[in-house]
Amino acid sequence: METTIEEVAKLVAASAPLLVKTLDPVDRAAVRRWDAFVDACPEATFFHKSGWQQVLKEVFGHRTHFLYAVRSGTIEGVLPLAQVKSVLFGNSLVSLPFAVYGGVAASSSAAVEALEREAQAIATRLGVGHLELRNLRHRHPEWPLQDLYVRFRKELEPEVEANMLAIPRKQRAMVRKGIKNGLRSEIDQDLSRFFALYADNVHRHGTPALPRRYFECLQRVFAADCEALTVVDGNGRALSVVLSFYFRDEVLPYYAGDDVSARQLAANDFKYWELMRRSCERGLKIFDYGRSKQGTGSYSFKKNWGFEPQPLFYEYCLYSRDSIPQNNPANAKYQLLIKTWRRMPVGLANWLGPFIVRHLG
Repeated sequence: METTIEEVAKLVAASAPLLVKTLDPVDRAAVRRWDAFVDACPEATFFHKSGWQQVLKEVFGHRTHFLYAVRSGTIEGVLPLAQVKSVLFGNSLVSLPFAVYGGVAASSSAAVEALEREAQAIATRLGVGHLELRNLRHRHPEWPLQDLYVRFRKELEPEVEANMLAIPRKQRAMVRKGIKNGLRSEIDQDLSRFFALYADNVHRHGTPALPRRYFECLQRVFAADCEALTVVDGNGRALSVVLSFYFRDEVLPYYAGDDVSARQLAANDFKYWELMRRSCERGLKIFDYGRSKQGTGSYSFKKNWGFEPQPLFYEYCLYSRDSIPQNNPANAKYQLLIKTWRRMPVGLANWLGPFIVRHLG
């Protein structure tokens, strides 16, 4: 049997070397190829999109290493990395800061190995304390594993009413309470209402707020794939907000905030229902509630919606440290800082917060 030209071309391509390159944001052709791969790769997430390179550099000044494995001009895998360097929290290489998912997204095992090998070489060269990969599946049983977080993710029903009926009874009653209270949702082009409620909310919880310019950058870079929804009462007063990402057929509510009166009016419950309803009407298939710490109020809230926790595999390759970092509010040593932050005037907290939070990621 004769070999066709197409088959010969495939054999030649398969025998070509696999190269690991660093994405240059100025190379628009390479950026388009990167994003086309991410859109098509089943392992990829919203946080593998090339736009994060611009966001992390522009807002936080982080040094990025967006690696991709390419063979004969075809990308086989990507690994977005950023260095987070801090006097308080150490020096690390992470995929990816401010993202719940990361690690390698690849179409071949060779690409996975090549990208992780290069990541470790960069980590060694930079002298970081650890390399952190926020994987969706367990890749390295030999590496220390952070099991603090889980994610909540569920398929949407094709009909709006079917999604309402799929919510467990008690939580469904809260959604209907919001509806009876005359609440409605609006899509905001401006982030003023979102940021005001978000910043006040995180301040009440004792944690620094991300800077407003971060959210403005997200909206500018990701355009229609980044959307702010605001819940208002009958008088138009903003009660609850959520900033969501859209990726393929998924919606990811990511940053949120509530007025102190939101709970009484069930505005927070109504907010997520409205996002679910709107997503269903747009033909989306997946509602990704994101990650939560086990044993927290957020964890319980998402379970109340009928979502089941799924493990996240945050894996660490340790270099100059002997344990996994715990830079989160669950760490007891940060409790005094949290209490102090809550007492701080909001204006001062919003000014000081960005200098701290950029190192947390």
